[in-house]
Amino acid sequence: MGGDMKSAPYLLSLPALLLFGAIVIIPLVMTVLLSFHDWGQYKGIEPVFVLKNWHEVFTDSYFLEMFWRTFRIAFFVTLLAAVLGAPEAYILNRMKSPWRGLFLLVILGPLLISVVARTLGWALLFGGNSGLINKALVSMGLISAPLPFMFTETGVIVALTHVLMPYMVLAVWAALQRLDPQIENAAVALGAGPFTVLRRIVLPQVMPGILSGAIIVFALAASAFATPAIIGGRRLKVASTLAYDEFLNTLNWPLGAAVAVLLLVALVAIVVGASRLVERRYAQVFG
Repeated sequence: MGGDMKSAPYLLSLPALLLFGAIVIIPLVMTVLLSFHDWGQYKGIEPVFVLKNWHEVFTDSYFLEMFWRTFRIAFFVTLLAAVLGAPEAYILNRMKSPWRGLFLLVILGPLLISVVARTLGWALLFGGNSGLINKALVSMGLISAPLPFMFTETGVIVALTHVLMPYMVLAVWAALQRLDPQIENAAVALGAGPFTVLRRIVLPQVMPGILSGAIIVFALAASAFATPAIIGGRRLKVASTLAYDEFLNTLNWPLGAAVAVLLLVALVAIVVGASRLVERRYAQVFG
């Protein structure tokens, strides 16, 4: 009886583990193996072990620029999401019902809409001389000529920030639930100004939430496909759209697999390193 009780958790988790292996582990292993195969325009894919694809990815400046652009965009998206999302979460936490629920729905609204629909909406706003943003800026006299948003890093960063902002807000809001409002009131009663309260009390408490949200936003921004593909187009490729082109346009599956695996490995390394930083921060603040 005791043996059955000990094995019950493993038996109950077995279907989920089998499903995870079938849809994640096995395709991932096949992709890694595919990255070491050879390919030719006339001979197709040859199942031989070669390092040609990896050598090309690491030595060709074209691929290095794609990855540098990918992580540069992800960094600025994460920075914008933190700068805008943390104050949003703090204001939301201080709201009373029913305004809190209403504004929470507004913040989570982008998650309820398809990412393609959201990105197409930004494409309409950005659209060259006829875009609503440029029309509004010109009519207000803030700019003399339309600004280029489509097919630029700026446009991709703005659209991705809007798409991923809710993740940062939710992460910071969760951290704010641990903060006792009476601590802020006590600091004010002792003569601390609003800026001092935010800097010395609120910010250290919510920093783990900001770091957690930054991990999520960075990983999603670096691996995003729909938004860079629509806003960036073929003129502004990132790692995900580069892998897509290698798979479906040039049909060089081994090279596309190498790009995809390298992006995954880089993201895992960054996320694991950042997660350790978050755990250390949590231990300092709440330990």
